[in-house]
Formats: sequence, structure tokens, C-alpha cells
Amino acid sequence: MKQKTRNIRFPAELELQSAVMITWPHRRTDWQPVMKEVIPCFVSIAREIIRREKLIIVCSSTAEVKSALGKVDYGQILFREIPSNDTWARDHGPVSIFIDDRPVILDFTFNGWGLKFPADQDNQITRRLYITRTFNPEVSYHPLYATILEGGSIENDGQSTIMTTSQCLLSPNRNEYLNMDTSEDHLKALLGAKQILWLHYGYLEGDDTDCHIDTLARFCDPETIAYVRCTDRKDEHFSELLEMEKELQQFRTPQGKPYRLVPLPMAKAVYHKGERLPATYANFLIINGAILMPTYGSNLDATAKTTLQELFPDREVIGINCLPLIKQHGSLHCVTMQIPAGFL
Repeated sequence: MKQKTRNIRFPAELELQSAVMITWPHRRTDWQPVMKEVIPCFVSIAREIIRREKLIIVCSSTAEVKSALGKVDYGQILFREIPSNDTWARDHGPVSIFIDDRPVILDFTFNGWGLKFPADQDNQITRRLYITRTFNPEVSYHPLYATILEGGSIENDGQSTIMTTSQCLLSPNRNEYLNMDTSEDHLKALLGAKQILWLHYGYLEGDDTDCHIDTLARFCDPETIAYVRCTDRKDEHFSELLEMEKELQQFRTPQGKPYRLVPLPMAKAVYHKGERLPATYANFLIINGAILMPTYGSNLDATAKTTLQELFPDREVIGINCLPLIKQHGSLHCVTMQIPAGFL
């Protein structure tokens, strides 16, 4: 008897959402020296989200988070007191798909970006969200502990195309038994992908993730990709990002058409303790009715905002000061994970 083929759909970020998840900083994380700087950034993100949809806050103390948030609509927030190592919800949070139109939470292993940092508690957050009944009763939970995958390493268009980077997905401390072909087979089987677009070039100095795609190139719709372009020949990123641009120009939609490619400016170099930080405008978050865009205190913020407003004319583009976030080598998209409509 033939096994029935399952219809798997991986919804795009630009689709209607139930909520966004964030993991709140606490003093036992690497944020401890800059807590006074980073908490206002999380507060700004939280307040913009709850104006438009629900917010799931994973935290060590609900009381401490409420003290920081002040007077807001707490009916929009689900607090979950769950231990955490860090705050990068994009990578330790749930990956949400539909199987035969039923909502399913996928729980991949998170190992601290290839064993670079402790992640024992972060790796349990998705399971603990499920067992604390955060999601509606119709949501199924699929643990995939044999596979290491971070949400920031994959971009999808909602129509079965996934974009990723070989530097991340094929790095030896993640899934060392996978080559490109078997990795593609895995993504197709688990996420319903029919086409995988691989970038082999592109990086940001100071990035700990081995070139997450959400720092470099993003789907804005099934035919449009926004990407980081460097025009300064003296910048260390110039050659790599030029080669990345050439790769993007070779990509084709499933219908065989070239993508509409829209460049985002390379963020002005930001340094902390002599180290260049991975500032990027590609790390924006799409939510219901808005785009939350990272800003870095330079005149390029306005250029990036104008570009994103042209890309998303029906959404309000809101800048969030992310200078504190990049001190720990990530930005706005990295600390959030959207939950599609139908999951809460």
C-alpha cells in the first residue's frame, strides 16, 4: 500500500501572524554588563508588537519584565517563565509549518551555532512552550532532535522556495553527516521545500552564526529579494558581497524568472572594544501591518527605511535602535520569532 503524501507548507513571515516570541535578557546571560542599554531595546520591540498582535515573552521573572514594560496592554502578552542561556529567539524558537492544513511546531536542536556557546537551556525552550500549553490544542509538536537547524539560517517565500547559505548549513559542528544534496533532501522532506537557493558568498564581520541568511538577503515577496550591497571598495566586505550579488542575479523563481533584487545599504561600520560589529539592515522583522527595522544611529538609517517603505508600501516601517543588540553580535530579527495565524 502506498503511503499517503503529506502536504507540507512553510508559511512566509509576511503572512498573517498570531504572535511574535521573544526571550527576555537577564543577568545570567552575556547581557549582564549592558543590561541598562539592552532592556530599552527589548521594551521598544515589545511595545510595537503588542500594538498589532500577541507577544510571547520567555523570561526568568514576569515581575521584572512588567517593571520594565510599564503601562501596556498585558492582555496581549503571554508570559512563560522558562530558563534560558541567551535571547536569540530566532534560533532557539519554534519553526512553524502546516501539514495537511494542520498547524505543527517543529523543534530542531539548537547547539549554540555549532557549539560556540552554551545552549542547554535554550535548546529546551520550544518543548517547554509546548508543554505549558502556549499553543492552541490543535497544534502538533514534532521534536527533531537529530537535526540542528536555526531559524535565522533559512529564508522562505511561503511558496516552497528556501534560501540559505552553505557556510552555515554545511558547517561541520552542525550536521556534519550532511552534504549539500542530503541537506536539500532534508529541507524538502521536513519543510516542504521544492527549490533550495544556496548562497556561497557573503558574510558580516563579527557574526557568530556562520553567515545566517537573515543578515544578508531576505524575501520580501515570492519574486523580490532585498539584500545587503557594499559600494565601498575599501570595506573588507566589498568583494564577498559583490560575489553574493552575482549569485543572487543567477537565482530564478520556480517559474524561471529572475528575482527582483533590491539593494539595502551596507550599514556604517560600528565598533565595540575594537571589534567590528555585524550591523545590517537586512535583519528587519515583518509583523502584522508593520516592518520593525534596526537602526544604528547613522544617516544610512533613513536610506534603509525609505527602501523598506518602498518594498512594503502597505506596512508602517518603524525604526528600533539596535546599537545595544549588536554588541552581542545579533540584531532585531535575531531576537524574535514569528508565530503564524492559527497557532494560538
